[in-house]
Amino acid sequence: MSVVVWVCFAAGTLCLLATWASVIGSLIVPRALHSTLSGITAGATSLLFGLATKGKLSYERRDRILAWQSPMSLLVRLIVWVALFDLAFTLMLMPFVDGDIWRAASEAGSAMFTLGYAAPTNLGNTILVYAAAYTGLVVVALQIGYLPTLYAAFNKREEDVTLLVSRAGSPSWGPEILVRTRFGRASQDSTNELAELYQHWERWAAAVAESHSAYLTLVWFRSPAPYSNWLISLLSVMDAAALQLSLSPSTAPNTRARLVLRMGFTCLNQVARAVRIPVEEDVDPDAPLEITFDDFEAAVELLKTVDYPVEVTAEQAWPHFRGWRANYEKVAYALAYSIDAPPAKWSGTRRFEFEPIVPFRPKNRTASGVRPDDPQMLGRRSRTPGNADR
Repeated sequence: MSVVVWVCFAAGTLCLLATWASVIGSLIVPRALHSTLSGITAGATSLLFGLATKGKLSYERRDRILAWQSPMSLLVRLIVWVALFDLAFTLMLMPFVDGDIWRAASEAGSAMFTLGYAAPTNLGNTILVYAAAYTGLVVVALQIGYLPTLYAAFNKREEDVTLLVSRAGSPSWGPEILVRTRFGRASQDSTNELAELYQHWERWAAAVAESHSAYLTLVWFRSPAPYSNWLISLLSVMDAAALQLSLSPSTAPNTRARLVLRMGFTCLNQVARAVRIPVEEDVDPDAPLEITFDDFEAAVELLKTVDYPVEVTAEQAWPHFRGWRANYEKVAYALAYSIDAPPAKWSGTRRFEFEPIVPFRPKNRTASGVRPDDPQMLGRRSRTPGNADR
């Protein structure tokens, strides 16, 4: 019996150390440490929500269900941590309660949940009971302190995603940014306006790269609006920059467009590595894209309807656009698949069947979203009963 109880003590010690490593790595260390325990709980939660959204559901209903996934994974992870700490202290108490597992469990549970109904009787279990009580308080306190940091990063991310809706539509789409900016029709120089947009999103991408690779739960946190999404928004800005560089090389804000593309795919690669999605380090710029030339040509024709200054033909621009997009298309599509992002145009496949959703435009607008003779109407929405504000 004495050997068995000390084996239990050793097993409990290992369980305690492994659980503390998971807690510290997940809540304190500001980088992705790939906690096995956190990965298992997140994977199990993802599997359950995958089953809950299996079948033919509208995207709005699917989004409402998936909005619970990340918060639920945090709760499940906390419950598993507490349960493992309780198990660890139960096993460690075995030598000090004469091998009585029910008494050990009673003392560990009483201390972990600060109930205080089972008093220790000797020095050994007194020390362990106090350690268990301290552990229970610290783990809950760390989780509570973790949430404000998490939601501060989430709110900062979503502010710019929401601001982009008037520029890129909802769900966002790269060509729509150029269309709505109405390059060549605006009363002011749209080149400077787009340069400022690219500069802002370069910084946004850098912030997201750091926050989402350190706090992996943020990757799956969904926007309040069903058709808004951090990944789709970044992808649309990058596509707009790639389109502008390939179609209007002499008038595009060259430096800003290149920098937002560089920071954009750096962000996607960093987040993908953090969630263990394979990343191709040296991308072939001539690699084939999932977007076809016909898709690209249709976008060019759309831009021409608002007098966008297309300086080259679609055939001439395509190799340049393909060269830029090859850097980020594959990893963006893999992330979009993983997080069940809104099925926007040019955003890849999903685990559910869908038709690509074009950015919402009121019925009494042209393809550009405005009347040609009324630029002040840009971005305004029609309000009808049951019409989502997309």
